Amino acid sequence: MLPSKLKNFNYFAGGTSFIHQVPEITLPKIVEKTEGYRGGGMNGELDISLGLEKLELELTVGGIAVPIMRQMGMVGVAGAISRFAGAYQEESAGTWLSAEVITRGKWIEFDPGNAKPGDDTEHKFKQTAAYLRWDVNGSTEIEIDILNNIYRVGGVDRLAEMRAILGQ
Repeated sequence: MLPSKLKNFNYFAGGTSFIHQVPEITLPKIVEKTEGYRGGGMNGELDISLGLEKLELELTVGGIAVPIMRQMGMVGVAGAISRFAGAYQEESAGTWLSAEVITRGKWIEFDPGNAKPGDDTEHKFKQTAAYLRWDVNGSTEIEIDILNNIYRVGGVDRLAEMRAILGQ
């Protein structure tokens, strides 16, 4: 079996489709924040998890993206909704997978780049996300909700016990 390859995608900001306008998107990386620890009787150091690093989405848009520009400076950390819908195909069997990434966050950067007559116009945006969900073929594989202490992977709620202890 060959790996599934991204054949096409669409991007939505707050429900507005940006079909044909987004040549590139950097989806949020999930990185554990760790601290090295080595105690007596240990022959080496281990990483101890302290939560997650910041979730960031980066987007390049051809032309002027007024709907996203208007979300700059929004109050709150989860008011801007983004959605990536990707179509992946596995080459040996030809089967298709759908991948959807949904974030709720705040646009923190708008880079209009250089302006030169006759050149391509590309604007770049960066969003920090308070919420992230990865769905593959309609099944939620990863769900992270920073404000509500939710971290689900493959249906396993990794923070359920902690929320119970905190009374959440």
